[in-house]
Amino acid sequence: MASSGRAVCVVDDDEAVRDSMRVLLESHGLTVRDYGSARAFLAEVPGDGCLLLDLHMPEMNGLELLEKLRAERVDIPTIIMTGRSDAGLRARAQRAGVIAFLDKPADEDKLIDSIEHALAARGA
Repeated sequence: MASSGRAVCVVDDDEAVRDSMRVLLESHGLTVRDYGSARAFLAEVPGDGCLLLDLHMPEMNGLELLEKLRAERVDIPTIIMTGRSDAGLRARAQRAGVIAFLDKPADEDKLIDSIEHALAARGA
């Protein structure tokens, strides 16, 4: 069983994506906490692990969530995944301090490497 420090919080409005991420990440020994919206994540922001964040979600998108966390001084290493990106979104994400910005479907090795990097940044 992975320690809670090796947790990945998956925030994506697509249940199938959350389920597939859970299977993949747990197969790599990671603990997964999943949330169907940014608001659900904000209701219980954990103090450990890293954040795997979808960019395009209703109500509050991934960048809005990340910027809100940064404004509240919540420092959680973050990886953004999206099926639709452009240079402006990538630049905005970089300014917000993301560890990685990955296109969906993400390459498994690149995703796991990014998560390991994020967890190392957190000291997990």
